Formats: sequence, structure tokens, C-alpha cells
Amino acid sequence: MINPTPRAARLLVLLAAFVCAACGLVYELELVALGSYLLGDSVTEASVVLSVMVCAMGVGSLLAKRFTLRPAASFAVVESLLALVGGLSVIGLYGCYVWLGHYQAALVGFASLIGLLIGAEIPLLMTLMQRIRRQEAGRAVADLFAADYVGALVGGLAFPFLLLPTLGQLTGALLTGVVNTVSGGLIAFWLFRAEPARRERLLLGLCSGAVVLVLGVAWAGSGAFERAAQRRLYGAPVRVSAQSRFQQIILTGGPGGPGGGEDAARLYLGGRLAVCGRDQAAYHAALTDPALSGGRRARVLVLGGGDGLAARHILDTPGVARVTVVDQDPVLLRLATEDPVLHSLNGGALDDPRVQTVTADAFGWLRTAPLQEHPYDVIVADLPSAGLDAADKLYTREFYGLVRRMLAPGGRLVVHAGDRLWSVADTVRAVGLTPYGYEAVGRDAAACGEPATGDASWHFVLASAAPLAPGSLRGVKRLREPSDAPQRVATLLGPL
Repeated sequence: MINPTPRAARLLVLLAAFVCAACGLVYELELVALGSYLLGDSVTEASVVLSVMVCAMGVGSLLAKRFTLRPAASFAVVESLLALVGGLSVIGLYGCYVWLGHYQAALVGFASLIGLLIGAEIPLLMTLMQRIRRQEAGRAVADLFAADYVGALVGGLAFPFLLLPTLGQLTGALLTGVVNTVSGGLIAFWLFRAEPARRERLLLGLCSGAVVLVLGVAWAGSGAFERAAQRRLYGAPVRVSAQSRFQQIILTGGPGGPGGGEDAARLYLGGRLAVCGRDQAAYHAALTDPALSGGRRARVLVLGGGDGLAARHILDTPGVARVTVVDQDPVLLRLATEDPVLHSLNGGALDDPRVQTVTADAFGWLRTAPLQEHPYDVIVADLPSAGLDAADKLYTREFYGLVRRMLAPGGRLVVHAGDRLWSVADTVRAVGLTPYGYEAVGRDAAACGEPATGDASWHFVLASAAPLAPGSLRGVKRLREPSDAPQRVATLLGPL
């Protein structure tokens, strides 16, 4: 068997550090992303994962001192354990969330174990480098940390741009685990094969093989596991499950589903109900009709609304000549035109020649879009609910200031405000628009599988720089802001 030169051996150890750092960061981002999808609070999830994992890494580094006498064998064991825990972390956490309801405790447990094992890698790799060739400590640390940090960069970029959109979270974590196992085996079974005795090499090989086998079995059963979990989570068979860079997209109901027909269809974005076929017509009528009936409506801008449902209702209104739909998720826009149930619900609105679709983040698009010679008569903010970290910037003074630039004289803006009605109204007022809060009934929470809160209404804010035309709020209930309500204006640096 060929023995590498000391220089080549050092490069292989640095390559192992590079790969291990990339895998470690992928595990970290998997935990953060899954928590954000399931709970919607990315700040809390990132804080918990980062703080717990960094602390555990310190403990792991201290514990690794006990195993530096046999660094190659210890490194192979650490990588096998890390592959097992990290590779199965998404399955384990998703299962805990769906069936046990103890997600946060499980998250801390997985983050602690992964952090301990990642922390043990650097001392072992440092010992291996010094065994190849003694080097001044500072220079050795510089080389190893450079490989580690560059690997973290690659892993951090690979997760959102490659692993997540092409493989999804579950398969991406399992594949990362296999890579971890291979890197540990390369060090123990070839580069430092003289360290472990023959029996130890056999045991280490069996251990690594068993880990790869477990990960392979998990991958083979991942489809059945995901279908069972989604059935439990969404209460109906899943017709379509797609993962984009931004969210998981789930479609249930429709042909062959419970109850059949469009009324049974549901669209979930990031684990939250976005569209229920039973009440979507009432919702979109309440969202768009007051703004469309208040004056000119030749040009309409829809921010969000990638499902095409708001566009359909707008196109059914006489006088609409042009509709621009801006949504950041190309997968959702594609499903709106290709999925038969969603396409039927939106009436093929996105295929209408009067509709232009733009794949872009609404905030970024408003910042860079040139001011039109004839700005928009109506702007409909059909956006994710306020309170989700990713959506908070879309309910700020800065965002509404950009929206106002795009309004024609006498133009109207409408926002689904949810339970933040008066804070949205105050924020809109802060950019010089006059807000009008209103509610509309028609929400059927129980039939759509949501908790029955007793509230059958939706809350909206209609805003304009000019007085509303008479009859704009016909068919809905105008709400009066409490006189003693404190003013709450959301900003990018101070979201509510």
C-alpha cells in the first residue's frame, strides 16, 4: 500500500478538517432551519442552537484530551458517532415534534451531542498533524483553523444553495453523515493504519459500516416516515410535498382526497395553513374588493400571492388592465400553474396575458424597481402572517414607505393584518397614509383543520393618501381604533 509523503499526509489531515467543518456547519444549519420551519421563530432557534452547540464544543475539546494517545482510532469513533447523531437529527427532531410534542428538549439534546463531537475533532486532528511532523504550535493551529474555517464557509453556502433545494433537509442530513463516516475512515484505515491494532481496525470498520447501513436504511424508509409524519401533522394525505430555498410547500386534498373537490384542498407554507379551499374565495374577496372598489384599478400590484388566488379575484373585477405578482418562491409560482387543483382554484390566473409574475423578494424588489411613469392604482399585500421572523420586515415603516412610492395619486394599499391590526395601522400612518381597519366574516377554522378559536373573521387595513371613495367598505365592517390604544410603529430595527 502506498505511503504518502509527510507533506501529502498533512494535506490529507487538513482536508479532513475541511470536510468535518463543512459537515458540522451543515448539521448546525439543519437544526436552525428545521426549528424555523416548524416554530417560525428563527431568532430563538438560531440562538438556542448556536449557544448550546458552542458551549458543548468547548466541553468536547476538554474531553478529547483523554483520547489523544490514540488519536486516529478516537477520530474514527468520533466521526462515526457524529455521523449517526447528525445524520439522524432531522428525522429525530421531526418525529419528536409530530408525535411527542417535546421539540425544544430534543433540540437541546441533539445540539449538545453534535457540539460535543465537533469539539473533539480539533484536538485529535492537531495531535495527528504533530505526529506527522512536529511543528511550532502557533503555525500548526493557524493551518488547522484555516482549513476548518474555509470548510465551514463551504458547508454554510452548500446548505441553502445546494443541499436544501436539491435534496431536502432529511436526505441532506443523511448524506452529510455518510461523508463524515468516510472522512473518519480515511484517517484511521489508511493514513494512520499503523496505529490501531488489527482487531481494533476490524471493530472500527464494523462500526463505520454499521453507521452507513443505519443511515442507508433511514434513507430507504424516509419516504414512508415523511408520509406518516405529514399525515399526522396535516390530518390528510399529502398530494404534493416540495422543498424550496425558502419553505416547505405541502398540498393536501383535492381529487381523491377526503371529501374530494376544491373545497377540501389546503396549501401549507412552512408548516402553516396558507390556503383552505373552503373559505379562500371569501378571504380573497375581503382582501381585494374594498381596495378595488375605491377608484381607479387599471394597474394592480400583488406582493406575495404566489398561489395566484388573489390575482384571480382581481382579474374578475372590471377595469383591471395589468396585474404584477411579486413572489420570492419560484417553486410556489410553478405549482400555481402546474398543479391541477391549485391551477383550478386560481382559474389559471398566472397564465393570463394581463398578469406578469416576478420572482423576487417583495422588499428587495420595491427597493430596486424603477418608479413607473404610471404607478399602481392598487397594491395588495398578500404576505405571510406578521410575527414570523422572515415576514417581520414586510410589516415595517420602511416597507410601507417603499410601497407608498409605487402608489399612483389616489392609490390604495390593503394589508391582511391578522391580530396586529392597530400596530399595522399605526405603521402605515407613519408613512403618510390614512389607515382604515376593517373585518370580514367567512373564516371556517374548524372545517379547515385549524383550532376552533370562535373567531370567524379576518382583519385588514386599507390605506390611502386620499379620502376613500364612498362605498369602498361596503360589505365589510369598519373598525374604530380605541382612543386609548398606545401607538406602535414597527421598523426594521424595532419589529413588533
